[in-house]
Order: sequence, then structure tokens, then C-alpha cells
Amino acid sequence: MELPQMALVEQKLDPQYIEDIRATVAQEIAGLNLGSRVKAGDSVAITGGSRGITQIDTITGVIVEELKKLGAVPFIFPAMGSHGGATADGQLKVLANLGITEESMGCPVRSDMEPAYLGKAALDYPIYIDKNAMTADHIVVVNRIKAHTKFEGPVESGMMKMMAIGMGKQKGASYYHRAAVRLSFQKIVENVGLEVMKQCPILFGLAIVENAFHKTCIIQASQPQDILEDEKKLLKIAKQRMARLPFEEIDILIVDQIGKDISGTGMDTNVTGRNYDLLGDFTSSPRVKRVFVRDLTEKTEGNANGIGLADFTTTRLVTKMDKQKTWTNAITGISPEKGAIPIHFDTDREVLEACFQTIGDTPPANVRIIHIHNTQDVHRISVSLAYAAEIKKNTTLKRVNNWKKLELDSSENIRNPFQESINR
Repeated sequence: MELPQMALVEQKLDPQYIEDIRATVAQEIAGLNLGSRVKAGDSVAITGGSRGITQIDTITGVIVEELKKLGAVPFIFPAMGSHGGATADGQLKVLANLGITEESMGCPVRSDMEPAYLGKAALDYPIYIDKNAMTADHIVVVNRIKAHTKFEGPVESGMMKMMAIGMGKQKGASYYHRAAVRLSFQKIVENVGLEVMKQCPILFGLAIVENAFHKTCIIQASQPQDILEDEKKLLKIAKQRMARLPFEEIDILIVDQIGKDISGTGMDTNVTGRNYDLLGDFTSSPRVKRVFVRDLTEKTEGNANGIGLADFTTTRLVTKMDKQKTWTNAITGISPEKGAIPIHFDTDREVLEACFQTIGDTPPANVRIIHIHNTQDVHRISVSLAYAAEIKKNTTLKRVNNWKKLELDSSENIRNPFQESINR
């Protein structure tokens, strides 16, 4: 097999980010004037999500500190649907991997998979919420605002989805995903979120927006009545700043790592362009012929949800895969295809050979290959020589090293081209 020449390319992306996270969170909370609503001794439940949000432990810790200053008694509860294997201990472990523990936060972390039932919404579906949160005097909703991987709408992944899916535990998440086939995901997220705000003591929402470097660029606190409209505005900004690949046509996309800490689908489908399930075929730009996923992130704890969107993978990934976690997550999300195990081989060389054999009769020198570390980290990507002319024409791209043949190590696996970028 003839391997093409590759080079690292750097994208010019918006680098703006918040330098002092602690001060910004404290300032946003102070602007809400919570003293008139929070009394000494009031209990406050704070959501703990499963996504790898930058400095989420710092953000959550400041919220705890600011609530304590008001005399409140805060606690954290997992708000992540079926993640963590849909077990109370598994969800505690997910939070611990994000740096959120009772010791680090200075408050209890209460995990229970049995939700409280709040009754039925106008569209005749049940409303569920974490029962620990339901016993609190107040609830604080914290989440990152970003494009969802399953639907498009005025609100997608954020505070509204946290209230509808995350806070509903596995029972709520499973029901709402199934109901979305009939009612649409957009309608479920918005209507359930509004119903939760109507019936539950939401104190405030804290929205986080990240730039394409996975750094926090916006933190905004919202009064309960402003959460929906604020989220709509922030989603537009988040989509403008999100990471994307700079090429439309890709023969082979190599992804080093997927995981729940990267995206709900392991790899962000808004980056790969490939997505489909029972709700429809959401495949979009870029157009990728073959997706090759090499491994899992450590923080995903074996959850390989999304691997079914790849054409090929490695035996090492399949060996690391926790099938119970993966399949529970995939079935809850009515997306069993995302938990399906693709064709896999022991070495990267074998996978590459399979990719080359299944993209058509393109000569190896002309194969369009993009190699990324993960879908959150696309500032620097490795690309094949077939893109040389496009790179020269694109003022937002800069080649940062010389062209050289794609390298395999002694185990016939791809040698890491991103080490310098990862260690920076």
C-alpha cells in the first residue's frame, strides 16, 4: 500500500476567551441580586452534566461558593440522562472524572436514578425530574450552549435540554427520545423545559459558550424567565464560533479519539458531517466517504456511543468498549445504530488498506485524507497532499511543516502527528 504525503495545517480561528473564569462567574451571579429570593438555610440543587466542558469544576465550585455566601446550603446532582451506564455510582464517577466531587466542591453530591413524576404536559407526555433536585428549595441549571448532533432549532443543546433530558434521568431521557419520533426533538426540548421551569423552583441558569479552541468565551447568568430567549441568542453565537473542518470533500477522515466527553455522539457530527438515525438522515457538509476511528478517550470510561457512525475502527477500541454503557446510551437515545460495532482490524495499516479499497479507484497520491485528534481539536489538522492547491488559495489556512509520507510506527499504527500541538 502506497501511503500519501501529509502535512500539518493550522486554521485561523477566533481566539477570544475569558481569562478569569472565577471572577466572571461570580460577577454574573452577583448581577442577579439573589439575596431577595434566597434565604439562609435554603437548599439549592446544582446540575452536574457529563460533557467535557472546559473548567466545569471551577465554574461549579464558584457557584457553590457564591450560594454559601448567601447562607444557602447547596448540593450537586448528576443531570445526564442515561450516561454513566445509567447507574447512580456510574454518574458519580462521570462527575469525579470532571473534577466534581464532594471534597473538591465542598458540598454533597447526591446521585439517584429514580426521578420524581411531575404529571403530564399539554402534549400528554410525562414530566420527570431528579427526585433530589425536586426536594430542594431552588435549582440552578448549568450547561454549555452548542449545536446539537440530532436536530436543528432555535434551542438545541443547552439549559433547556438539560432540564428536559438531563434532569429527567434515564426514565425521562428514554421516554423523550421515543416521543421525539412523533413530536420532534425540538418540540420536546422546548416544551418539557418550559414545563419544568413552570413547576420547579429554578433559581437561575448559567450558560457557557466555548470557542473553536474549546476555551470558554462567554458565561452568562439568566433569570428563569429569560433562559429560553437568552439561549436562543447564545446558540447563534456558539454556531459562529464552533470548530469546523475547512474542506468540503474528504475521502478518508481519521479520528484519533471519540468519547462522551467530546460529544454526545462521541464525535461531533456537526464537524464530521455524518449523522443518521430513526429521526432522519442529517448528513451534511463535509461529505466524507470513509470515517476511521482509532481509539476512545480515557474519560469516556468505555462508552463508545457514536462508533456506529464510523466505517472502520481498531480492535484496541473494541476491546476498550464497555458494551453495557454504550448500548444503554444508544438505546435510550433511540439510536442503536450508533452503538453498532463496525469492521475492525488489529492495526491502523489494515484499516487504511480497507479504506483505500472502498473509496473508488482514486490513485493514492490523490486521496483526500484529513486526520484529526478529535472533533473538539481542529485548530491543527493533518492533511494529504491532494489539498495543497486549496491550502494555497485559502487565507485562513497555514501549512506549518513540510510534506512527508504518512508515518506508521513499529506496530503498524499511525505515528502521532499532533504531539507538539497537544503538548502546547
